[in-house]
Amino acid sequence: QIQLAESGGGSVQAGGSLRLSCEVSGTRYFDYCMGWFRQPPGKKERAGVASIDKNGITTYADSTKGRFTISQANGKNTLNLQMNNLQPNDTGMYYCAAATCSVVTKSGFGGYNYWGQGTQVTVSS
Repeated sequence: QIQLAESGGGSVQAGGSLRLSCEVSGTRYFDYCMGWFRQPPGKKERAGVASIDKNGITTYADSTKGRFTISQANGKNTLNLQMNNLQPNDTGMYYCAAATCSVVTKSGFGGYNYWGQGTQVTVSS
């Protein structure tokens, strides 16, 4: 059973940066697609922020292109999200997610079935 644990959230002012990390455990096989999702305050839906497939191909939401960078490290044991030029509407709970790539939708943001507990990001103006 794959397990995901996020870290690195916090509070920053607009224009600042944060780096989120997600530690992956419970599997020796890293043939997964992985992604970061954001749940804004007061909303139930989680929206895709960035994703990466098993070949390292990345996908970004329009709102994060050019500001966020998703990457993997430690032999894919760690999923990172570098967030630059943060804005107040980036505020929310950020979740790491994983799934076998065969079930992930073409958008790169659907079909995930493993989730972490989330880490809070707050951006003030």
